[in-house]
Amino acid sequence: MLRSTITLAFMIGVTLIVSYQAKAGEDNTKDCPQWLDMTLHKLHSKETVDLCSVVTGHPLLIVNTASHCGYTKQFSGLEALHQDFQDMGLVIIGFPSNSFNQEASSEAKTASVCFKNFGVTFLMSKPVNVRGEDAHPVFKHLNQQRGEPSWNFNKYLVSPNGEVLKRYESSVTPSSQRLRNDIRTQFSL
Repeated sequence: MLRSTITLAFMIGVTLIVSYQAKAGEDNTKDCPQWLDMTLHKLHSKETVDLCSVVTGHPLLIVNTASHCGYTKQFSGLEALHQDFQDMGLVIIGFPSNSFNQEASSEAKTASVCFKNFGVTFLMSKPVNVRGEDAHPVFKHLNQQRGEPSWNFNKYLVSPNGEVLKRYESSVTPSSQRLRNDIRTQFSL
C-alpha cells in the first residue's frame, strides 16, 4: 500500500512538472514576435536554434556581417559588447552576407574568420541575403521597419517585445558611446 501511494505521488509530481514545462513553453511562444518565430541555422554547423527560445523577452542587436570588409574588425567590438551585456540580457545575432560581395567564398571560411580570427561567441547564422526580394525573413522585417542595410555591419537595435528601434550605419562602432548608451537607456541595462 505504501509503495503504491509513493508511486502515485511520484506520477502526479512528474505530470505536474511536465505540465508546467509545457505551459512555460506556450507562454514563450505566445510572447515571441511573429517575425522572429523561426528556426535559425547556426554558422558552419548542422545545429539549428529556435529563435523564439533565444530572443523572447530580450533586447537584441542584429548585425549583417562580412568576412572581407573594411569593417570586419568590428567583430572584436561586437564580441566585447556581447561580453559586457550578455549577463544583463542582450542577445547579439550576426548574419553573414555576401549582399555587398565581401563575404568569404565558403561557410567554413566565414566561420574561421568569425570564430578563429575574432573569437566570436555570440550567435552567428549561416550566410544569408540581407537585401532585396530574396532577403532572409528577419531582414525583410528589419528592412521594412528601418531600411535596408547600406553596407556591411549595419546594426539594428530591437526591444524585448520585438519593436525595431534603431538602425546604425557601419561607421557606428560597437564601442561607440552612442550605441552603448542606447542599449543602456532602452533596456535599463
